Amino acid sequence: MALSRRGFIKTLGGGGVVLAASGIGLTQCDRMPASAVEGWRGPGTDRTDPREWALAHALLAPNPHNLQPWIADLRTPGAVTLLVDPDKVLPETDPNGRQVLIGHGAFLELFDIAARELGYRSEITLFPKDAAPVDAPTAMLPDYPVARIAMVRDPNIERSPLFPHIFTRRSCKEPYDTERPLTAAHEAALRKTHTDQAIALSVARTGDLTARLRTLTRDAMMLEMQTPRTLKESIDVTRIGASEIERHRDGIDLHGPFFWWLKAAGLMTPEKAMTPGTMAHQGGIDYALGWAGATPSFGWIATAGNSRAAQISAGRAYVRLNLQATANGVAMHPVSQLLQEYPEMAALQRGFYEATGTPEGRTVQMLFRLGYAEVPPPSPRRPLDAILRT
Repeated sequence: MALSRRGFIKTLGGGGVVLAASGIGLTQCDRMPASAVEGWRGPGTDRTDPREWALAHALLAPNPHNLQPWIADLRTPGAVTLLVDPDKVLPETDPNGRQVLIGHGAFLELFDIAARELGYRSEITLFPKDAAPVDAPTAMLPDYPVARIAMVRDPNIERSPLFPHIFTRRSCKEPYDTERPLTAAHEAALRKTHTDQAIALSVARTGDLTARLRTLTRDAMMLEMQTPRTLKESIDVTRIGASEIERHRDGIDLHGPFFWWLKAAGLMTPEKAMTPGTMAHQGGIDYALGWAGATPSFGWIATAGNSRAAQISAGRAYVRLNLQATANGVAMHPVSQLLQEYPEMAALQRGFYEATGTPEGRTVQMLFRLGYAEVPPPSPRRPLDAILRT
């Protein structure tokens, strides 16, 4: 996330920090490294294996904290075995791996869409050995392959109209235009794309419910930031500045002149981000509350029960909605905090279920912001070879 020039000046002035550019143009300082976002340009001409070509699209899927928690094993000819990367999970905020598997569902959907573009049918077998129990800790997920995909040449396969939007899809985390709620026409487009009858799609465009959801999402974000172990989990995967972003190419990215100067001045460190009263800590709160308040509309999807297969299906449905939103110029951003299953969040989550009238037995898998905003730049992605096992 790069801070705007106006935000930069405002924050420096409000914090009483006086720094000189020393001849470095502020707009040129600490840019996103080109190598960190090269994946958004598509697979290179050297990717002649159709599995790798499809995987180069799949790795652009939305996922928790942008950790990209997937491994693609290609050691079986003509097939892909999808696994959870044990180093890319969030045991504090995603204790049972529900969000991880939603991310894998989004990955599988983009793989399938890309394979269709090449004229292949994806025969996906979920949990080929067995599924991890739904109450199993996240650390157990790597022991259970998520899916096995066989690519079968099919000249009659139907291409997806969503394919052209894979490279321009974004999760827009910035404030939205509060004067422009989601239009009825764009809600209808989302509903037309949402073809999975087993997953309920709900949208609140305006009114009292959207106001209630803004309050709940704000309170959930504050709770996560005021709970030391969950805050630390986010801070541990935050990459500050171009050099860290280029080295990791995952996680929560912070770059731009403001963050460069704060880091250079010793004001932006993990320790300070954990310490209430510091600029680093307060800045995180101000940023989160900014987007929570500037949200005109919300959407959410719910499944009957909470099986591992339902979690995968939710991820597939979500990314289709995200692609359709992209096609229509609609900003979209998952709000995961309110749905996280750690004990401290339980009361707020009950309030959300009551506010939305979610019936007993249904699990809301994804809650997301909807509205209109400037299109943000792409988030970092690890190189394809980093997720392959050959």
